[in-house]
Amino acid sequence: MSGIHDRARQGFGRAGAVAAYERGRPGYPEDAVAELVRLLGVGPGATVLDLAAGTGKLTRQLLATGAALLAVEPVAAMRDRLARVLVPGPGDAVGGPAPRVRVVGGTAEAVPLRDGSLDAVTVGQAFHWFDAPRAVAELHRVLRPGGRLGLIWNVRDESRPPMAAITAILDRHAGDAPRYRDGRWRAAFDAGAGFTPLGERTFHHLHHLDRAAALDRFASISFIAALPDAERARVLAEIDRVIAAEPSLAGRDRIGLPYRTDLFWCERRD
Repeated sequence: MSGIHDRARQGFGRAGAVAAYERGRPGYPEDAVAELVRLLGVGPGATVLDLAAGTGKLTRQLLATGAALLAVEPVAAMRDRLARVLVPGPGDAVGGPAPRVRVVGGTAEAVPLRDGSLDAVTVGQAFHWFDAPRAVAELHRVLRPGGRLGLIWNVRDESRPPMAAITAILDRHAGDAPRYRDGRWRAAFDAGAGFTPLGERTFHHLHHLDRAAALDRFASISFIAALPDAERARVLAEIDRVIAAEPSLAGRDRIGLPYRTDLFWCERRD
């Protein structure tokens, strides 16, 4: 997994981390995806890359657009899960043929596609992991003139006290892991590297899931997944106590974790 940040390699490549990611991570709110599709012109006849696709959370939400979809994911364990979900073999599909998506290995800094071959690129929950200047240059290469780039993140809504408390627990273990919220990833765009200025919109949603899946959501964070088993168990137990102490959550079979979804987009200049 050359070219992948150590925290991502250690966390997302660990046994059990991919399953926790799939069970616990939210998809994106329908209104945010609809706006992403509209802004990027994703639809029939368009060739679209979902970059650093993970287990395909965003890729699956783009299937209904009718665009020709490619998914690039550098972590082999995630790529294998993505391929099983999106490209089942003969007889695996229920209720008719499964949509076909080309799934390949690759990184944002070395996209395995030819120059100007894409109408749009989406990146869900991942751009902060990239070597941003190199990734922006590479995306400029593979997008056609006028092609568009969309970046989207689900972010814990820390205006809600339980989520703020959970973030404080997580932050003690973050180390040098790149974070979306520090905003450093923006600098590559501020330098004007061949793209229009970033547009931005924010959406809100609740991720409904059971208590065990809620803990999987936090267990799937790269720097938590990379912890030794005993330490990870202590962190998750501390988070579980926060959830149990929250009146709006305690005792419910299913809970709603509040999120803010941030969407950014820009267009490739000549």
